[in-house]
Amino acid sequence: MGLVAISVQAPHVLVVAEAPLPGRPGPGEVLLRVERAGICGSDIHILHGSNPFARYPRVIGHEFAGTIEAVGADVSGLAVGQRVVVDPVVACGHCYPCRARRPNVCANLQVFGVHLDGGFRDRLIVPAANCVAVPEGLNADVAALAEPLSIAANVLSRTGITADDTVLIYGAGTVGITVLQVAKLHGARCIVADIDEARLAGAERFGADAVIQSARESVAERVAAENDGLGPSVVIDGAGVPALLAEACRVASPAGRIGLLGFSPSPCPVSQQEIVKKELTLVGSRLNRRLLPAVVGWLASGRLSPAAMITQTFPAREARAAFDLIERHPERTLKVQLDFTD
Repeated sequence: MGLVAISVQAPHVLVVAEAPLPGRPGPGEVLLRVERAGICGSDIHILHGSNPFARYPRVIGHEFAGTIEAVGADVSGLAVGQRVVVDPVVACGHCYPCRARRPNVCANLQVFGVHLDGGFRDRLIVPAANCVAVPEGLNADVAALAEPLSIAANVLSRTGITADDTVLIYGAGTVGITVLQVAKLHGARCIVADIDEARLAGAERFGADAVIQSARESVAERVAAENDGLGPSVVIDGAGVPALLAEACRVASPAGRIGLLGFSPSPCPVSQQEIVKKELTLVGSRLNRRLLPAVVGWLASGRLSPAAMITQTFPAREARAAFDLIERHPERTLKVQLDFTD
């Protein structure tokens, strides 16, 4: 097998097949040789037909880093041989969200691996504007973590994180752990709640100040004394469970901020009185708002050290086994990556 591409041809149909070599990059484009790519929960959703934005067939993958092999005309600041990480958000630059500097919710949004064929392939052509240069010494595996960390950076930016905050994070999976790391980088006190003890142990290793086993103890009771008895000032739903929003409103401090990352269409009851009484701020957060350069800077400086998140690495041609492990044994995985250099 020569070049490889990993695609979802239709819901529940994952295909690992040979792929043609892309042509030359056009103006403003680069040809990228992918080195590492991470499997995200949204890739699993695309596989199962539960991502409302995906169209099939689709080469998946939006967390990827690699080396530039060719540059098109009108590309500056990037060179052949340079390692980059790709921001998967492709925005039109003209609509109201783009003019408001919110390209991640562009009215004409396209995302690599969802609306556009993504990075689960040896080589692809991407806009140079979406490439963030990776400093020497930062390996491709860690560089590929920049995109999931940018999701955390985005929701915490939306909630206005500061060192004075006490943050409650629902969920100790990949999303929760990335939020935890970025919140700790900002100096906040962090509490993580989850039903899984092994995941909570992982949260402690990544710096959680306190953990709550929510299947055995009340989250509301545990956090009631935080922040001088007012409750957490920031609450982040990293679990994507709609029912958590009502509890988040109850436990949050007056003037608190709640960040939502889940995509569930299921409704949940929320008290308007609770929101108004405390003057809570509820924000949605999608993808990232051009935050990859900041995240790469944190990685390069050592302010973020997320390498331990990578629990398994599979050769790209063994993608089926990687997906199978995530689905059958989620308790054993945090971030599974595919290696395209084997």
